[in-house]
Amino acid sequence: MNKFLYILLFSVLFVSCSPYQKALKSEDLAFKYEVATQKYEKEKYTKAVRLFEQIAGPNRGKPQAEKLFYMFAQSYYKTEQYYLAAYQFESFAATYPKSENREEASFLAAKSYSMLSPVYSLDQIDTEKAVDKLQTYINTYPNSKNFAEANKIIAELRDKLEKKAFEIAKQYNTISDYKSAVRAMENFISDYPGTKFKEEALYYKFDSYYQLALNSVPSKMEERLNSAKAAYSGLVRYKADTKFKKEADEKLANIETELQKFSK
Repeated sequence: MNKFLYILLFSVLFVSCSPYQKALKSEDLAFKYEVATQKYEKEKYTKAVRLFEQIAGPNRGKPQAEKLFYMFAQSYYKTEQYYLAAYQFESFAATYPKSENREEASFLAAKSYSMLSPVYSLDQIDTEKAVDKLQTYINTYPNSKNFAEANKIIAELRDKLEKKAFEIAKQYNTISDYKSAVRAMENFISDYPGTKFKEEALYYKFDSYYQLALNSVPSKMEERLNSAKAAYSGLVRYKADTKFKKEADEKLANIETELQKFSK
């Protein structure tokens, strides 16, 4: 038991007296920087970032602090604190425009925003920001080694924005707001002419016109039935063997039946 207590006491004293613990409590900024750098180089980023946070303020904007702030930003990035990483990388790029790490910092700032991009069903403000930042990066550094990766990330983010826009438009149909659904689908197709959701968008546009016509007052029904018929033509012209062919044909037959009432 005494041996166990001795080992435990020794361990506590060792930890409490370690350079890292001393650095956390020290007022010596140079010592903090030295230990922080050691932790950073050993990839102990969580510990490094705690020390960098303590010495960042007094060194803010100083030319000699370039390495410090690059490591500081990287430490946030490595510990997946992407909001803070984006801020620090952008600040670094602005403060040290001649730094050899400026291009990398600009890329990682933009990439940090992409890491914050949520699932498509949530608000996409960070996704849009990431696209803008990455596009600015590509325009600024067209020959960058990160060019291909930046383009790949942009494509993935734009796919997410596209799906978000489609689901919003589709939702109007789901909740039976057919007039808004028609307008939303037309806007979606216009905004994303090459979309992979075009077949679905054309079908829901047709279905919305169809439902709108059937629920119309008599004075507007004929016009809306013809609009639905035109939307059907747009769907089968785009894809003759559409997966919606069976239900679309059934609705077209109903449209023709209803239109006959106006020819008498």
